[in-house]
This record gives sequence, C-alpha cells and structure tokens, in this order.
Amino acid sequence: MKQIIFTEKAPSPIGPYNQAVLKNNTLYISGQIPINPITGEIISDSIEAETKQVMENLKAILEAAEMTFEHVVKTSIFIINMNDFASINAVYGSYLNEITAPARETVQVSCLPKNVNVEISMIAML
Repeated sequence: MKQIIFTEKAPSPIGPYNQAVLKNNTLYISGQIPINPITGEIISDSIEAETKQVMENLKAILEAAEMTFEHVVKTSIFIINMNDFASINAVYGSYLNEITAPARETVQVSCLPKNVNVEISMIAML
C-alpha cells in the first residue's frame, strides 16, 4: 500500500497529485518549483535563488518522510535555459555529498509550470 507524504513546509500541490508517495522503501517526490511555501510566492530573484528554494522544498519533503538527501538515488532536473546549468549545478551540489550523489539527468525544456526556470524531482530509498 502506498503512503501519501505531505508537509506544510513545502508548497501544496497545484493539481491532482501529491508532494510525494512512499511505496515500500521508495519515495517518489513530485517535481518542485521555486514556490515559497509560507507566502505562496514564486522566488524569481535569480536562478540561484530559484534553485535554492526548490532544494529547500525537496529537503522539507524528504524530512517529512524521515529521509535526507543521502537517501536520494535519482534526480531529474528540468531547466528552461541550459546556460543556467552551472549556476543550478552549484546550488544543487551544495546540498549533496559528491561522493554519494544520486544518478541524475538535466533536460532543457521549453516551458515549466508558472513560467519558472527550474523544476526538480527526486526518488529516494530507505
């Protein structure tokens, strides 16, 4: 049976999905965009600020499932502009141990929800 994971410390879903679903020992986290969960505002000051907010949202969801970034085995990063890759990568990397970092792909897309510049989803395992 699957368990729905929800925390007020991350943005509420804006559609028919959940922040995360835990099935057996695997946590599937929905794509997070740079929404401040307290204000509901989109963080758009810079690509670094956007990425930091996304990572903080992911961290909150992991914590709600009693996990950390060390449990993450797969990350998908969707970005609007591949020229932002280095900046996104620097912020993303600051949350992870490079030696135990998860598998990952980064894909440039034409549009993301609410016209943000970055969205990240994760899979984590106990």
